[in-house]
Parts: sequence; structure tokens; C-alpha cells
Amino acid sequence: MIYFFEKWDELKDKLKNKFLFIFLDFDGTLAPIADTPAKAAMPEGTRRMLRSLSKKSSCKIAVISGRALEDIKSKFPGLSSIIYSGNHGLEIEGPKIKFSPLVSRGYKMALKAIKNILQKKLYSVKGVILEDKRISLSLHYRLVDDQQVPLVKTIFHETVIRYHAGARIRIKEGKKVLEIRPPLEWDKGKVVLWLLSRQKFAKYGREVLPIYIGDDLTDEDAFKALKRSGITIFVGSPAKSSDAKYYLEDTGEVARALKNILEIQS
Repeated sequence: MIYFFEKWDELKDKLKNKFLFIFLDFDGTLAPIADTPAKAAMPEGTRRMLRSLSKKSSCKIAVISGRALEDIKSKFPGLSSIIYSGNHGLEIEGPKIKFSPLVSRGYKMALKAIKNILQKKLYSVKGVILEDKRISLSLHYRLVDDQQVPLVKTIFHETVIRYHAGARIRIKEGKKVLEIRPPLEWDKGKVVLWLLSRQKFAKYGREVLPIYIGDDLTDEDAFKALKRSGITIFVGSPAKSSDAKYYLEDTGEVARALKNILEIQS
């Protein structure tokens, strides 16, 4: 994995005179990781840069988050020209686009049953946050005592096993979170490729260069999807297991990278 700013002079030439499609995760990428999802906030400087980039005719921005669509949209007040995708690509909304999946009644019933069981079994475990995102469910254990994390994971897997075995749900693990999703073959990688294809069609086949920046395990699907066709950037300490080509150390460096890209676009 290569440090992004170490290769900036080369990347700068690659980015010039190109239509850029910039895909961004939110938590841990645009906003520092917070103790709870509600506390996460994006620095005002980053917000200003996104607003400026989103106004450029040679740039499109999409935020691809695990949060529910309405939740992620609420983090960007006044930025209506950005495409927002919640629930890891299952919900999409932006200029001239709106999509939400049709999930079966059986899935909804399973999700409700799992939520009720987890609430009862984890009631006494301090620090557990069960987040209902309408079409998915996330169990956050960032605030749980390290000694109790194995118990939380055991209860979770024991609760979902029969639904998972019956292919009624999908399970995905992220940073300090366990997620239940609809049994659909859809992830951040697939939504990125779909949005990219749509943008290329709108540009009548003109070259569109995708850039994806993310920090989570769920972003690996997008890194894999764009491995040969785009610029992929992991946020955090360089990880050998990641499919991203470049890395930035933290959210502050993400803001700096966006500033550099904005200067090229200007």
C-alpha cells in the first residue's frame, strides 16, 4: 500500500482534465469515528470543500454509507447536488435518482423477531447499541467492555443462525459492528459500479475516473470493484489485507486530499 501524498505529483497528472467521480464513506473517512453514531460530525472545513467540489461541472460526488439513507443525508444539510447511498448501497437518493429495494414480508418479520430477541438478551450488557435502519439492523459494541465482547458476539450469532442458515438474511461485519441485511447480492462495490456505469452513459462514453476513499471492512467490496479502473484509498494504518492501492492516515488527511483535488478542478 502506497502513501497517497508520496505519489501526489504522479496522481496530479492523472487527475488533470478528467471527469472525476469521487465516492466517500462517512464514518472514519469524512468524520472521525465517534463513541456512538449520533455523535459523529464532519469538520466544517471538509463540508466547505465538498460543497465546492460538488459545484464543479467536471466532478460528481457520492457518499456511500452503512447508515440509513435519511440519517446520512442529515449529516450534509444544504448539499443537494451530492448522491447519497445508505445501508451500504441498498438506498440511493440524489439529483434525478431515487432507489429503495423491495424487501419481502418474510425478511421484515425476521428482522423484527431478531431485534426483539437481541434487545432482551443484551439488555444487561452495558455499551451495546442496537440501531434499527429500517431495512437493516446494526449491533454496535464499540462501548462494550472488552471482556464482554465475546458474549455479545455469541448471543448475536446464536440469535441469527437459523435465519442465516435459511438464507433469509445476510450477515456482514464492520468495525466494532455486526450487521443484518436483506438476502440480496448487493454491496458497496456493486452500487459504485452501477453509479459509475450510469454516469458514463450520461457523459456519452466520456472517460470517468472513479476515486473511492473509505476506512471500513465494508469498503473492501468497493476497493475490489475499482482495483483496475480507479484510484482506491484506505483511511488508517496501511493494511496488507486491503485491496486499496493507496492510504491516508486519518480524516484530516482525507480533507487535505480533497483540497488538493479541488485545486486541480479549479
